[in-house]
Amino acid sequence: MNVRQFRVSRRSITMTAAFVGLVSLAIGAHAALNKHVIDPARAAAGYEATQAASNSSRLALVIGNGHYPDAASPLSQPINDARAVTHALRQDGFDVDVIEDATRDDMTRAVERLKGKIKPDSVVMLYFGGYGVQVGRQSYMIPVDAAIWRERDVRRQGVSVEAVLDVMKEGGAQAKLVVLDASRRNPYERRFRSYSRGLAPIDVPEKALILTSATPGKVADDASGQNSLLAAEFLKSLKAKPASAEAVFNSTRTAVTRSSDGEQVPSVSSSLIEDVQFGIKATARAGS
Repeated sequence: MNVRQFRVSRRSITMTAAFVGLVSLAIGAHAALNKHVIDPARAAAGYEATQAASNSSRLALVIGNGHYPDAASPLSQPINDARAVTHALRQDGFDVDVIEDATRDDMTRAVERLKGKIKPDSVVMLYFGGYGVQVGRQSYMIPVDAAIWRERDVRRQGVSVEAVLDVMKEGGAQAKLVVLDASRRNPYERRFRSYSRGLAPIDVPEKALILTSATPGKVADDASGQNSLLAAEFLKSLKAKPASAEAVFNSTRTAVTRSSDGEQVPSVSSSLIEDVQFGIKATARAGS
């Protein structure tokens, strides 16, 4: 081998080594770049999956009825209550359909919309503020356009709480939550042959939790203030997050009873099998 051939060979070896080094550096940089790109995506996907599992299909129908032609004066609190409860539930991840001063057609269409959204894993909530009337063994939410002269008119023009619970049950809801702030004095009772006070005991279906503003057959008088006593204490209890629905309902019952010096004692009935948690979305958002 002559000197020239040796020089060429050494130059080739040097160039080859440099090329291999550059290729290795490029591969390493590409891998590092991919790592930085993929990891946040995986983290986001994991977070979204956790959120989907914890907030799977949360639905609520909120109704606030205040302007009844047959009442002595409008009820100012139910609409304020409906708006405040709607805001709180939306903060908690609920898909809320809210209607104010609803006619019977409004309420019927809202129940149909709710029915179309319910899935087997849904947590479904009904909140009603306004007048409620018991006839027989059922309790009815009264629309603002109801023309009621006899007890049978309540069945024809009211919306049965039990019927809404049946809609939730037929949809296979995982949990059915109901808050009824409607144990007011019946504005139509002077037209009835017998007085109906407050609401009737509600048959609690499986996987349900029900809060009423007073015990069955009792009337709750409206206190002064922007919100009703039940709504005000319910909203306060919701702020203690996270908390189970049963804890929120029972805390509301206790707070209302104490605030009214025992004059108003709400009723809580439960047949829940699994806990329903309030505050999961807010907690996850704060920790992200």
